[in-house]
Amino acid sequence: MLHFQYSTLIDSPVEVVWNFHERQDILQKLTPPWQPVEIIRREGGLGVGAITEFKIFLGVFPVGWIAHHTECEPYRLFTDEQLEGPMESWTHRHQFIPEGDKTRLTDAIAFSMPGGEIADSLFGWFVLQRLEDMFRYRHEVTQRECENYAANR
Repeated sequence: MLHFQYSTLIDSPVEVVWNFHERQDILQKLTPPWQPVEIIRREGGLGVGAITEFKIFLGVFPVGWIAHHTECEPYRLFTDEQLEGPMESWTHRHQFIPEGDKTRLTDAIAFSMPGGEIADSLFGWFVLQRLEDMFRYRHEVTQRECENYAANR
């Protein structure tokens, strides 16, 4: 099992950062422009039972990915897990922690690749690097949008 974590302190209250993640267009907003992803559906918001379906492209090969939310504590955290997709397992926890008037946004992912420990050790570094790139982008967008919103309220 591999682990990834990315955290950013955002100069906005938790409610603003949480509400940003509830936007109907959040997946489009947080998908990096270089990432070949097609969003098929998003149902149920952030609550338990919510479903998100993507099509990601590995080269020219489309791969379906369906995740469902297994945990949700409003303004604190939500967790999604892969039901179908390219990983052997995938659990992604989104945490929103108040630090004074600011919010510590942390994305933590535990995952395994098909092929077990051998695949994790051979290719895990590549997946971890792609996650780093993606979450740097996502957190920059979130920080900019939430701080702009908070400044203009």
